[in-house]
Amino acid sequence: MNLFSYLFQDWAANPKNIKGRFVLFLFRLVQVISRYTLLKIIFILYLAFYHYYVEWVLGIELPRKLTVGKGLMLYHGQALVVNQGVVMGEGCTLRNSVTIGHKKLADGTFSGCPRIGNHVDIGANVCIIGDVEIGDHVTIGAGAVVTKSVPAHSTVVGNPARILEKKSGEAQI
Repeated sequence: MNLFSYLFQDWAANPKNIKGRFVLFLFRLVQVISRYTLLKIIFILYLAFYHYYVEWVLGIELPRKLTVGKGLMLYHGQALVVNQGVVMGEGCTLRNSVTIGHKKLADGTFSGCPRIGNHVDIGANVCIIGDVEIGDHVTIGAGAVVTKSVPAHSTVVGNPARILEKKSGEAQI
């Protein structure tokens, strides 16, 4: 993949979403710069700009070490927090006020971060915490709090999250 296609890999997933396109372009650029020590030195002002503007001004925490597949879609990115240890697949959708990260365990240590499959649609105000795995083609309803793994092709809602239906036709609770 050449640099141009890498930087614009989320462009088609965010049609008519100028803010989403802009933030994801800045995110992909900071990822390229972070790969090489020399680029980090040369572009230290850009790294500071990204940290200040995207995280502080826009309120979108997409760390430069985050692993995300192509086609990430951002809707109303305010108050979006994703831990740098999270791994997300291709074609995922994130909405406002989403928090994805580890949790503090009883012994004071931290759990692993969530692993999110391909084409996962995450609703507004969702919290996904802990060492959980979200399967491919999962829809997580607004306000859900996910602390357990979710199988592929499921719809999840509620606090605590429960499987509402399996998209293959099997209903589960």
